[in-house]
Amino acid sequence: MQKVGAARNDKDLGARTMTWAMGACLIVLAACSSQVNDGGATGGTGLGGTAGIGSGIGSSVGGMAGGGGLGGDGQANTGGSGAGGATGSGGRAGSGGAIGSGGDAATGGTMAAGGGRTGTGGALAGSGGRTGTGGALAGSGGIGGAGGSSGAGGSSAPTIATQCSTALPAGAAPVDMSSATVIGTGTVASCTYSQLNAAVTKGGNIKFNCGATPVTIAITSTMVLPTGTNTAIDGGNLITLDGQNAVQIMNFSHADFMVNETRVTLQHLTIVNGKTTPKQVIPTAPAPCSQGYNDGEGGAIYMRDGNLTVIDCVFSGNQAAQIGPDTGGGAIYITGSKHGALIVGSVFTGNSASNAGAVGALFAELDIYDSLFSNNKATGNGANSDDATKCPNNINNGQHEVGSGGNGGAIYQDGGSSTNVVLCGVDVETNAAGANAFGGGVFMTSNDFTGSITVMDSTVIDNTGGSWTQTHQGPALGTAFGVNAKSSAIVNSTLQGVK
Repeated sequence: MQKVGAARNDKDLGARTMTWAMGACLIVLAACSSQVNDGGATGGTGLGGTAGIGSGIGSSVGGMAGGGGLGGDGQANTGGSGAGGATGSGGRAGSGGAIGSGGDAATGGTMAAGGGRTGTGGALAGSGGRTGTGGALAGSGGIGGAGGSSGAGGSSAPTIATQCSTALPAGAAPVDMSSATVIGTGTVASCTYSQLNAAVTKGGNIKFNCGATPVTIAITSTMVLPTGTNTAIDGGNLITLDGQNAVQIMNFSHADFMVNETRVTLQHLTIVNGKTTPKQVIPTAPAPCSQGYNDGEGGAIYMRDGNLTVIDCVFSGNQAAQIGPDTGGGAIYITGSKHGALIVGSVFTGNSASNAGAVGALFAELDIYDSLFSNNKATGNGANSDDATKCPNNINNGQHEVGSGGNGGAIYQDGGSSTNVVLCGVDVETNAAGANAFGGGVFMTSNDFTGSITVMDSTVIDNTGGSWTQTHQGPALGTAFGVNAKSSAIVNSTLQGVK
């Protein structure tokens, strides 16, 4: 493997059609299956102010196997919190950084004065996790400083070794929480699920005052987000939302498709152990006809016809439906989104689903920056295709469906309508697709060949699963990708199987 910057043309791939279960929409898919693995994140040195970056290129359809869309409801997981906090004027870090064994960051951080990304340390460092014996510290304008709250231990947060060299989009800056609903009155006991749920149901900006030590809030029932009000939740790097391996954490379900402007922002949060309970069983049919479920998407978060921003968050141990040709999204599942999902400086580790072990998208753009995907897994098998010769007497989702998922060990994007995938400064390692499925690291299929995929300043290694690249132009993406797209681009990146 070596860093690559050149592009070449590839042959077109034929397309096949399938019916999306949630809408009566026909979509063309190729070889759908996904998996995901765990990971952690550490901020690197800042690069200056934030500026917009293009959406990248897109994806296309046709090719190896079909696949349906993921849709349904989802759940979340917990994460640890680190010792020490990030200081700095105006940013997440400066001199002072997160301290303590197992702390959050060294000297520096991810958001510096003036909206930039400067700092010489990183967010999420140390072997103790996001909080340890140091704590989040208060400084001028920053999230941390000297002194700060302490927390013993915390879950491990691996370092994000990659860094995007291009300025981040304007939307990558955290939401200003100077005016917000406050959960808690300064003690752990004052921060309750019922209080948080009431605030989430209402929408708007939400922050926490639970004291100086890390706090875990047990989520006992899925919190339903308003679809007509922007919502931003800021955990201050001290709050973990825990689905207790029983419930999905948050659900946003708008009746329309790709029209809603409403945005949900999650920042400085850890979300763990979210879990969906699928109910729509696929009618019994002999293998290789599809098995499993048609629902149960989004272990931690499910979003339909909304827009999502995730900044400096950890998603760990979340689970969506574990088998089914069209379901998935272990941590996040977003479908029918006008503006898609923007993920910045976040860690996805140990999440799982039939497809899309960590993040799944259907007709939704995925723009991911400075993030780590590790040890996520797609648990389905056999991918997904429409083949009447193999399953002649059974129809599911309007098709003779064959295969039960397993595409996209870490990241999965499906659909069309010029929805692209951009990975910049992203580390995708040791994730896995399911048996006889594709895209151990990344799976993308653009049904109408209008979407493109760009991989910049990224490392994609040690992932397992089948692979292919079919584009109208651009280079093959190596053995961790399963891609049908309009075009592909590799810039300053290390991809397994690419020489």
